[in-house]
Amino acid sequence: MKHDIRLTVNGDTYTLAVEPWRTLNEVLREDLNLTGTKLGCGSGDCGACTVMVDGRSISSCLTLAVEMDGKTILTVEGLAPSGESLHPIQEAFIEKGAIQCGFCTPGMEISALNLLTANPSPSDAQIRSAISGNLCRCTGYNKIVDAIAEAGRQMKPHAKVRR
Repeated sequence: MKHDIRLTVNGDTYTLAVEPWRTLNEVLREDLNLTGTKLGCGSGDCGACTVMVDGRSISSCLTLAVEMDGKTILTVEGLAPSGESLHPIQEAFIEKGAIQCGFCTPGMEISALNLLTANPSPSDAQIRSAISGNLCRCTGYNKIVDAIAEAGRQMKPHAKVRR
């Protein structure tokens, strides 16, 4: 039996009828066609499926869609909603060469946003801790850490510190 849920995703509100066993990742990718959020391991270990729900990052592969009723969700597509320009995090990832195959990038960028919203001037150790749930098989993480630090510098004038 399907359950009606209402989600606000990247600023748009959706009402959907979903089976109770479907994950948020499935609904985002299959029903809303937001394929930037990846499905990697399916067990919450790789971070490719990271999205923000009500300002906190979560693994969308482990989260049931019915649990998200009434929630506000941000995916990588919502970082630069205009399509005209990139978010400073996305720009920094490109500038610093932090993108190789790109599979981990959406989850890394959302984890970076989660960190930089709370702490616009993180140390390298804080950055590494914040992305510790995101796996990348292409880089040695140094370029990703550099990109997140640079994004923090670019975002600092606009940062809102979460308390």
